[in-house]
Amino acid sequence: IYSTFDELPEHHKRVSEMVLERAKRLVEHKKDVVILLDSITRLARAYNLTVPPSGRTLTGGLDPAALHMPKKFFGAARNMREGGSLTVLATALVETGSKMDDVVFEEFKGTGNMELVLDRKLSEKRIFPAIDILKSGTRRDDLLLTPVEKDTVDALRRELSGGRSDETLDEMLKLFIKTKNNEEFIDLVRKSLLKTS
Repeated sequence: IYSTFDELPEHHKRVSEMVLERAKRLVEHKKDVVILLDSITRLARAYNLTVPPSGRTLTGGLDPAALHMPKKFFGAARNMREGGSLTVLATALVETGSKMDDVVFEEFKGTGNMELVLDRKLSEKRIFPAIDILKSGTRRDDLLLTPVEKDTVDALRRELSGGRSDETLDEMLKLFIKTKNNEEFIDLVRKSLLKTS
């Protein structure tokens, strides 16, 4: 189920609600569901145009009531004990020059389990994936990584923090090319960090 950018805000609203309800029913039937939402900012804009006015207005002309459903949508992600799981991957628009977009971003910033930050400068240089490694990360990565992996990742982040983002990504890609899996990557990084210290 999808809604394209040229649809009316009412259509975006209706489709988002249908998607969420369908996903919940699938999770109840022990299915694992992933929703891709591009973008939570545009969804909030659509709701801003369709919700009845609450009488208050935030910076950028955003009605606080417009954030209720996008928050509900994003907050629906969970892993059910007696069912499946619902994962929501959502993009947020930043640095658009719109105060409304900034308010929406700030409202959702820090609420997810992970953040993947794209870097426009890297994409302009045709360096892909255009990921800002230092700004991206997973919360509670200690639950996903072994102690050795966690220590290595932390040391690598400290090592890379002084460089430019294009140099940082280029170094990472070179290391990825030399290895076949995460275990080899961790070993290679540990060896190279030992040489430099």
